[in-house]
Amino acid sequence: MMVDPDQKETWLTIRDAAQRLGVHPTTLRRWADEGQIPVMFTPGGHRRFSASGVEHLTEERSRLRVVYGLEEIWAEEALSRARSEVVTQRETHWLASFDEGGREEKRLLGRRMMGLLLQYVSLNRGGEEIIEEARKIGREHAKNTLKLGMPSRDALQAAMFFRDTVMEAAIDLPETANIRADANTRLVRRVNELLNAFQLAIAETYDQTAR
Repeated sequence: MMVDPDQKETWLTIRDAAQRLGVHPTTLRRWADEGQIPVMFTPGGHRRFSASGVEHLTEERSRLRVVYGLEEIWAEEALSRARSEVVTQRETHWLASFDEGGREEKRLLGRRMMGLLLQYVSLNRGGEEIIEEARKIGREHAKNTLKLGMPSRDALQAAMFFRDTVMEAAIDLPETANIRADANTRLVRRVNELLNAFQLAIAETYDQTAR
């Protein structure tokens, strides 16, 4: 969503705007690319965000939290943490094994898993079709890492990175979002169930290949 830079408006740096919204700058950059918030570019190519656009998005996100509740807050926090952690661990052995194309493929798989997790935790019970889809993503991940010649240890380490990020976001939720700990128990359990299916599918795919 591009805007006229000459109109009267207060413009914020990406860091200031992200701070006001309580998200990582990478998240805000993606929202701008998707047209969710007004943005302009300085002659030097730096993004600037309108204060009114930030205020509007803040109000909209507050309404969404009322609608979606605990699950939406958790998913947003988990995604923000995952993007930050990828930057800090870029040179670790298992992540360095992927080229940029491979990393993009893993990002897409991660987004699909987050979508499934959000669907699954929103249900009080059931969701076997969602579990099966998580197994499918696990098998896709394993087949991809097998093509790269990665051992099962590295494939599972990549999966555990994703698991640790989303589980930590869920466990820390009562503190970060001021939510009662007992209200968070069901979410943690459901997240764990789906991730178990995802990781077991990876291990099973490697076992089948070794036979």
